[in-house]
Amino acid sequence: MYNRYIVVGMVQTNCYVVAADDSDTCVVIDPGDDAGRIEELVKESGKKLAAILLTHGHFDHIYAVCELKNMYGGDVRIYASEKEKELLNTPRLNCSAMVGDPAKVVADVYVNDGDEIHEAGLTFKVLETPGHTAGSVCFYVEDENVLYSGDTLFEMSVGRTDLPTGSTGVLQRSLRDVVFKLPDEVVVYPGHGAQTDIAFEKRNNPWS
Repeated sequence: MYNRYIVVGMVQTNCYVVAADDSDTCVVIDPGDDAGRIEELVKESGKKLAAILLTHGHFDHIYAVCELKNMYGGDVRIYASEKEKELLNTPRLNCSAMVGDPAKVVADVYVNDGDEIHEAGLTFKVLETPGHTAGSVCFYVEDENVLYSGDTLFEMSVGRTDLPTGSTGVLQRSLRDVVFKLPDEVVVYPGHGAQTDIAFEKRNNPWS
């Protein structure tokens, strides 16, 4: 599996370029800013960008979405949670208004819990994990034992819950009932910070 990332934007967001090794196409997960640098990472892969996957709609995960889509034309599909539609399209809710650069994103495909996204030779299973935002999701690549967790789970931490649509109690339930029921060996690639795995987080994360 091809998996590379760079850290982008003012909040140091992890942006991933992901594909099956033998695929001619790739996906970008959470292009939070710095579209030119993300474009270079896509070029390094030698693959064509086919889709953008959004774990949630906060500004630091979406700022480069529209620019990237324009760079590659209409063939690039944007995927996001159906429950995140309002937040993605409302600068006050996605906090882009707070930092003085309002942003709106409209997805091409809205997904729900249990849906499967087939892109770049991989199957990304949508896991609804509300709490950081009401429409937060994780993308689980079961065949590769990989989870892209957005801001639901970090190494020994979680995303903040004091922003619009966030809820600490709901996030704790998402961890208990969804994330920590995945196999221990699953590697977690979060929206910020270092990679981790489910076994380590179940033992050491204070939110577990």
